[in-house]
Amino acid sequence: MFLPSWRLRLWPAAALLAFACPGSGAWKEDPAADAAPRVTIDRPKPVFPLAERAPRIRGLPPFQTLVDAAAPGSALRPPPGVYAGPVTIDKPLTIEGGGAVVIDAGDKGTVMSLDASDTVVRGLRLTGSGDSHDTDDACLNVHSNRNVIENLEMDGCLFGIDLKQADRNIVRGNRIRSKDMALGLRGDALRLWYSNDNLIEANEITDSRDMVAWYSHRNVFRGNTGRRSRYSIHFMFADDNLVEGNRFFDNAVGIYFMYTHGGAARGNVISHATGATGMGIGFKESSGTVIENNEIVYCGIGIGSDLSPFEPDTSIELRGNRFAYNGIAIQFNSETGGNHMRDNIFEGNLTHVSYGGRTENPEKNSWEGNYWDDYQGFDRDGDGWGDYAYELHANADLIWMEFPMATFFRASPVMELLDFLERLAPFSAPDLVLRDGKPRFVKPRRASP
Repeated sequence: MFLPSWRLRLWPAAALLAFACPGSGAWKEDPAADAAPRVTIDRPKPVFPLAERAPRIRGLPPFQTLVDAAAPGSALRPPPGVYAGPVTIDKPLTIEGGGAVVIDAGDKGTVMSLDASDTVVRGLRLTGSGDSHDTDDACLNVHSNRNVIENLEMDGCLFGIDLKQADRNIVRGNRIRSKDMALGLRGDALRLWYSNDNLIEANEITDSRDMVAWYSHRNVFRGNTGRRSRYSIHFMFADDNLVEGNRFFDNAVGIYFMYTHGGAARGNVISHATGATGMGIGFKESSGTVIENNEIVYCGIGIGSDLSPFEPDTSIELRGNRFAYNGIAIQFNSETGGNHMRDNIFEGNLTHVSYGGRTENPEKNSWEGNYWDDYQGFDRDGDGWGDYAYELHANADLIWMEFPMATFFRASPVMELLDFLERLAPFSAPDLVLRDGKPRFVKPRRASP
């Protein structure tokens, strides 16, 4: 990963900052960051005359006039009504819409651009962006720091909120819905690009494409809800991000860590990630992540791991999660070891754990204290732990792991018969998939996240 030289020069100064707890409102000033030159990352934004915009906005008062007339640092409370966009905020303001102000860009360009730091935008409805991916047409572009973006209603836009080189912002309580387009053609509901230390909280995202964080570190995604999109959250080259207390339903993928280091996913509910790519949580060449106390249910694959952990002497920790009624609870591909699974619940999954092909050394991952609903041992001393180890073997019914074409026959009567015969009188040595030396006999009670 290569970073601009000016970013590298700022890192020592940034490391000395005492960053306040996200959401407290007590931000520490960072004059060096504000004074640093910005890299030009956007294509020039075209200017569309009013005649080229949708007829519905041609008689509306322009919102830019109110912004231009407001003094820097003042509070702007516009009269309720519908206003014409686009609008650019280039000075600190507090804009309070009270839920009764609509800004409509007439289906061209971006509705609002926030270029000034220390600004509050609250209680507006933004709608009617263009549909160009080249110019990232959005409801709201953010290119500044320490802003509060709160309780906005966004619809009819290609992208929702697009943060580029925007640090320490609060994005809270917004409702975002994309344009009515095919899934791959929609923009991202919320995108972070080279944007650090932001709080993304209590937003509701529906029928969008993705929520993404690229080259963006130490952000907190808390209490958000995502429905019927592609990636609920997709991290790429984004380190030490925290995802906690979110609810993701009916998306293709819940949370995906790609080329990342560190970070955690705690207390999330991920449900019904189904279809050909359905996956609750995914890893691609990522390291040092903690997956804890999540509910991953009714997904095609609960957790999919590819070459993770990737960096030497690192691990991925999976503890206290519930994997229930998934096709495959955990699937490892290109396995390197270093995964530690402790105190998880596995119940009702068609397959608890699988490897993409045979595993030559199942001991390179560790399993301890997990509950397995198909454990066939006893607990004679009543201490809540099984008397002997839980072992999962790849018998005939798991032949599809080695030969994917056999997936079509999975759980069919003929495969069930082969599996029964294999267990009754083995005609080949089954592969050991995993061994949990201390399985739980009694399903633990756990507080729902």
